[in-house]
Amino acid sequence: MTDVSAAHQALLERYRASHIGVFGLPGLVLTRGEGAYVWDVDGTRYLDLLGGIAVNALGHGHPELVAAISKQAGELVHVSNFFTTPAQIEAAEALLRVARAPHGSGVFFCNSGSEAVETAIKLSRRTGRTGIVAVGGAFHGRTTGAVSLTHKEAYRAPFEPLLPGVTHVAPGDVDALRAAVGPDTAMVLLEPIQGEAGVVTPPAGYLAAAREITREAGALLVLDEIQTGIGRTGAWFAHQLEGVVPDAITVAKGLGGGVPIGGLVTFGAEVTGLLTAGQHGSTFGGNPLACSAALAVIATIEEEGLIEHAVAAGEHLVAAVEALQHPLVTQVRGAGLLRAIGLARPIAPAAALVARRHGVIVNPVAPDALRLAPPLTITTDQLSSFVDALLAILDEAAKESA
Repeated sequence: MTDVSAAHQALLERYRASHIGVFGLPGLVLTRGEGAYVWDVDGTRYLDLLGGIAVNALGHGHPELVAAISKQAGELVHVSNFFTTPAQIEAAEALLRVARAPHGSGVFFCNSGSEAVETAIKLSRRTGRTGIVAVGGAFHGRTTGAVSLTHKEAYRAPFEPLLPGVTHVAPGDVDALRAAVGPDTAMVLLEPIQGEAGVVTPPAGYLAAAREITREAGALLVLDEIQTGIGRTGAWFAHQLEGVVPDAITVAKGLGGGVPIGGLVTFGAEVTGLLTAGQHGSTFGGNPLACSAALAVIATIEEEGLIEHAVAAGEHLVAAVEALQHPLVTQVRGAGLLRAIGLARPIAPAAALVARRHGVIVNPVAPDALRLAPPLTITTDQLSSFVDALLAILDEAAKESA
């Protein structure tokens, strides 16, 4: 752990004494952020290459997001779902536009990715079928329904029995997927890139094959774009890179730039019509504050060309890391600004702690992989500063793990 002051440690102990311990003890107490940087309570600055786990799409304190939230907070924060607001309407229209959803498509706003997945589960049940196919390595959330679709045994076992009728198939295996989908399958739920599994991209053509298989079986294809969406991978949504049109997508994380908002986007009138009045809802979902944030995020990404920047910055990062030719680096995988540095040894947790001592926040998403999901506004110079430190970070981590 980074050396912290006694006052800093005291705050962490107050956290421990006042919270249910589902997250363990946090590494730092952070107080402010600006752009791609955050500062802790001791005043130490860190380059934030995690971005709130792909949430802070515009970085910290972006003036357009701050202005939108401030303006809306002074006008109207919440109205309940008995009413609507211009912000809610405009946010849904903007989301449908960037998703390239056809006429008759729709949005259900909620507050998180897990809630979006729960909505997808209910949507699938309205087909009259109950089977769901997910993929090994998948992460779809922590609520009871979402964790039923999540593959990791440690997340599932303490809460079983979970949702029945869920089948997990080997990732990237088209034949296994085809064998698992049948007349009882309501939905196939896939991540275009598996984030929590270590930023793992399926083989080329896998999503297209999933589209063909589900269409032939009359099942829904729902793509989990919670981590991969909102420009993160070099397109508004990662499935657009493959030219695949799903039946629905789940969204969250980067959509609000840090303000909690999630949603399900349905494609086409037939799918949209599966859920009707009274069959689902959310007290806070679609509130004007969150929707104003989403509008600001979408508008700023467009105005500042951040999708194109994500492509260029991601390529710069890959080239710079590969140029180090460090023996511990096996690959840099992912797309856009969702990347993982694969390591030859299981030293990622140690490397993340060492990186923090060097003033950099990265995520040990797997024992042998460091995940990077920085703000889309990050500069190539800031990425280069990380790469410059990476040699020492890996060498120190290897030594401390020996």
